[in-house]
Amino acid sequence: MAARLNPLDLYDVRSLLTDEERMVQDTVGRFVDEKVLPIIGDCFDQGRFPAELVPEIANLGLLGATIPEKYGCAGMNGVSYGLICQELERGDSGLRSFASVQSSLCMYPIYAYGNEEQKMQYLPKMAAGEIIGCFGLTEPHGGSDPANMKTHAKKDGGDWVINGAKMWITNGNLAHIAIVWAQTDDGIQGFIVPADTKGFTAQEVHKKMSLRASVTSALFLDNVRVPDAQRLPNVKGLKGPLGCLTQARYGITWGPIGAAQACLKEVLDYTQERVLFGRPLASNQAIQLKLADMARRITMAQLLSLQLGRLKDAGKMEPTQVSLAKWNNVRMAIDIARDCRDMLGGAGITVEHSAIRHALNLESVITYEGTETVHQLVVGRELTGINAF
Repeated sequence: MAARLNPLDLYDVRSLLTDEERMVQDTVGRFVDEKVLPIIGDCFDQGRFPAELVPEIANLGLLGATIPEKYGCAGMNGVSYGLICQELERGDSGLRSFASVQSSLCMYPIYAYGNEEQKMQYLPKMAAGEIIGCFGLTEPHGGSDPANMKTHAKKDGGDWVINGAKMWITNGNLAHIAIVWAQTDDGIQGFIVPADTKGFTAQEVHKKMSLRASVTSALFLDNVRVPDAQRLPNVKGLKGPLGCLTQARYGITWGPIGAAQACLKEVLDYTQERVLFGRPLASNQAIQLKLADMARRITMAQLLSLQLGRLKDAGKMEPTQVSLAKWNNVRMAIDIARDCRDMLGGAGITVEHSAIRHALNLESVITYEGTETVHQLVVGRELTGINAF
């Protein structure tokens, strides 16, 4: 009799990975199983980010993983970074968000838009987890319209004076530096702002029902003065922050696959063990139909992200392709998490099971870095040539 297929990988997508990519996935997977899963339910319940895990995340080479080894990073390919995101989010979206912000939104702009001195000053310490960053783009009134930016930076001699506010900033109160985007007389520019700079304040957002194991903050900049050496010199305009977001969204297309797999595995085990009306819950047609649909949708998402990763590594990835995958894969995961919560019955509302935690987290993931509607309209614009924003 032939061996049964892996229920979390029906198309054996793992066989399409290189040995190095499989090693990365296995290494991060073990870390999640051994260090994250035993504590993450309590962290979510308590509204606490597990900062004690950061040194090991750094030691595994997961921060700025795709940046060259010259800067103290691992120099991995894009698919490996995607697998890191997938495994971390199998643990919790908050943990993947931490790594995503540090890697794609803070280290990447320094690498892509900074000068050599800035790269050598910050990237090795950020890879080691000694300097944590946050990304200051979104503003209280802005949301999906980043061009409507009120934060501004004025040149004053050899310095810049920055005033404004940023909202919904992951890692804000953990951060040693903020990558702050501001309007200048010469277009939008990015600045590396140390968190201990006079006039810079981070205020943590509480009473969250989502991403509770993550730090979310508001940033306030009141006549914050930084030297011109802290400005990212190699980009101007919205293409700077949008380029960072494309990198981060790429990782987000992989992350929810892990969340969905965690929910499916949990409900597969539960429905085998739960006996109702004299037989396992898994023997009901309605349950099997739902399980089959989950496996179908996870398989589609896996193939979508893997091809996106191959395009990225070939230098052919386009932002519209990222939008399609972010839209599809987060929608897939949030629907699966909700269905799994339902199939767990009353037990599904506690953090003893992961489905409700993933479902609540994914409410943020489906919104941040481009809402589902915005990504749909990006694809629509590609198809028609007409901008409907």
